[in-house]
Amino acid sequence: MKYYPWIISLRLKTLPLSLCAILVGNALAYWQQQFDYRIMLLSISTASLLQILSNLANDYGDAVKGSDKCNITAHTRGIQLGLITLKQLKIALIINIICCILSGLCLLLVACSNRYELFSFILLGLLSIIAAITYTIGNKPYGYSGFGDLSVLIFFGLVGVIGSYYLQTKSLSNLIILPALGCGLLSVAVLNINNLRDIDSDRNCHKRTLVVLMGQTKARFYHLFLIVTAFILLALFASHQLHTIWRWLFLITLPLFIYHIYAVFRFKVAKDAIPLLLQMVKLALFTNLLYCLGIILN
Repeated sequence: MKYYPWIISLRLKTLPLSLCAILVGNALAYWQQQFDYRIMLLSISTASLLQILSNLANDYGDAVKGSDKCNITAHTRGIQLGLITLKQLKIALIINIICCILSGLCLLLVACSNRYELFSFILLGLLSIIAAITYTIGNKPYGYSGFGDLSVLIFFGLVGVIGSYYLQTKSLSNLIILPALGCGLLSVAVLNINNLRDIDSDRNCHKRTLVVLMGQTKARFYHLFLIVTAFILLALFASHQLHTIWRWLFLITLPLFIYHIYAVFRFKVAKDAIPLLLQMVKLALFTNLLYCLGIILN
């Protein structure tokens, strides 16, 4: 297939991570009866492009540092197969950055009502692009120093939910932090499973992820902490702000999470974590979709 190397390099299965935050933010805005479908669609477009940028930059940075050659557990990318060159990947990164900027500017032109909002979100957009690129690219990529989890929490939780909520409502509420953190922690759990899978290869390549720093046993308990804390935060907001039985709709996924956590504590070799990664992505998406539906039905 002509486009196969690019399809596997874009890692489209990771897009639910960026999608979740945008959907939660927009559901909260709809709950406040302030919603514009154009803003939601442009937010989804911009967030998806940023996610793809992060994926491509990750492949580029790992290829330059040679980390992809010692990672035999992860899914093979186009550049690892020799079907994409570094030059081609660099061009793709530049094109993707341009697309991010164009989509982001369209979003801000539709959503922002004054110069202060416009310039503030332009700055936030630039920081998002820089964060996506410097995860593995540069002399001191923060993804190699244990800060990847914090970055995911910030951009796939706080920025994604609160930013998309503000663009719709032009207001902020302290309570929005609860679902924002809950959504972000579920995304961090996805990264944690990814890093658990890659712990041996990351250690050999001197990639100091949080899992490498804390060790496999503690990383499993950390995974449990992420999921339990996410559910507590989501439940606190639902309990205080929503007033119908639909607010607990997201708890449908709880039995699935119990099974998932059991499997996380039981797997022995890295390859057994591969299906758990996809499972965690699906669970995060399903939980957030149910949470959004619960908010809307309120």
